[in-house]
Amino acid sequence: MLDNCESAKQRWGGVNKLIDKWLKERQTLIVKLCDLSVNQGSSKENIVERFQVFCQILVDYVSVGHFEVYEQLLNEAAAFNDGGTELANKIIPQIQASTEIALNFNDRFDDINKVDDGIEGLILELDNLGKTLEERFELEDILIEALHKTHAGSVA
Repeated sequence: MLDNCESAKQRWGGVNKLIDKWLKERQTLIVKLCDLSVNQGSSKENIVERFQVFCQILVDYVSVGHFEVYEQLLNEAAAFNDGGTELANKIIPQIQASTEIALNFNDRFDDINKVDDGIEGLILELDNLGKTLEERFELEDILIEALHKTHAGSVA
């Protein structure tokens, strides 16, 4: 039993740190989104710069989610074999849809100067993206709760 506990610590001990780091990145993403939504009195150059920072954080956030966090959560769920993988298989496709929206947003505004509707188009689409991200965060929280927090005591 001690060996199983030690093995669990080795396998899942870093998941908490990964999730914590990722959730801090989520917070930064939200702050940058709000910062972009409030563009009163900002120069176009300032908005473009803030937009570029936001898009980089957005792409990093969704990438870490798909290629690191979800993978770790799925591995943990499979190891505990308590039904978590079925839940994940229902939720992750919904999250994937928001990933496509986020990446399309990033691609569309890759160079704000080439966008026909410019800054005004950005502001309108930011609102839609914000709603999509809010739904995504709720789904991610369900995954974290169901696939990790329920096992946290077992791996602590």
